[in-house]
Amino acid sequence: MSARRIAEQVLDPELPVLTLADLGILREVSEDGGKVTVTITPTYSGCPALDEMRADLRARLAAAGYTEVEVRTVLHPAWTTDWISAEGLRKLAEHAIAPPHRVGPVRLNLEPPPARRVPCPRCGSPRTTELSRFGSTACKALRRCEDCREPFEQLKEH
Repeated sequence: MSARRIAEQVLDPELPVLTLADLGILREVSEDGGKVTVTITPTYSGCPALDEMRADLRARLAAAGYTEVEVRTVLHPAWTTDWISAEGLRKLAEHAIAPPHRVGPVRLNLEPPPARRVPCPRCGSPRTTELSRFGSTACKALRRCEDCREPFEQLKEH
């Protein structure tokens, strides 16, 4: 199996329903002789799971017989939720985590952004409330559906 294929299967330590490839964190995998170089971009520069991602990539590649593995971190361009694959968005919703909207190009505007409705991933109701700007990790918010009353996490756009 190719080094890229192996790296694509490594799970995100904070969202283990997604792979690093699903999240768009996995940027490049190259093989040069016996050396493998993996390039990743974390969801944000202070991501506490970054060391775990590197270790998981090295361990999975080593288990497949790759003895020389370098994991590089690049911060430019900065990661965006637009990099999450369609499969990743599907998996988030399937596991009751509200997926982010596609952000696309952002216009410079000094007005606060309009409040956006986050539909409940369980029942689909648009009547949800943010309980906390930060959920189990800094990249998620905690919300509750006003109809089914179930709490859920939302992966924040950025």
